[in-house]
Amino acid sequence: MNLSIHASFLPHNDPEASLAFYRDLLGFEVRNDVGYGGMRWITVGPVGQPAVSIVLAPPAAYPGITDEERRTIAEMMAKGTYAAILLATPDLEGTFAKLQASDTEIVQEPTDQPYGVRDCAVRDPAGSMIRIQQQR
Repeated sequence: MNLSIHASFLPHNDPEASLAFYRDLLGFEVRNDVGYGGMRWITVGPVGQPAVSIVLAPPAAYPGITDEERRTIAEMMAKGTYAAILLATPDLEGTFAKLQASDTEIVQEPTDQPYGVRDCAVRDPAGSMIRIQQQR
């Protein structure tokens, strides 16, 4: 079996704020932007890596989700415990400085972790945890 990761999903509750973060701040390209039923799915990804994408999706758009589950999802997003992704960069300090100069919520400044990586953490506009580590 030969599998690869094609796309990961992260929630958004404000498509324009998500575009400002992922496209304008992180520099990802927009690959798809689809609206349906008053909702919007935006696919973004790193320039030069067309096989890797993030789909920014309405968090409760899945069939069968109850109102109670929607409330739980909203609460978890607000606390930053609903979704996360790990990114990597050859310039952690420069990336962090750019994020810090914006209105991005900083969770952790660049730190040497005991498990052997140097990384930082921020939250995207929907509250998702974005960890960024120094590429080796």
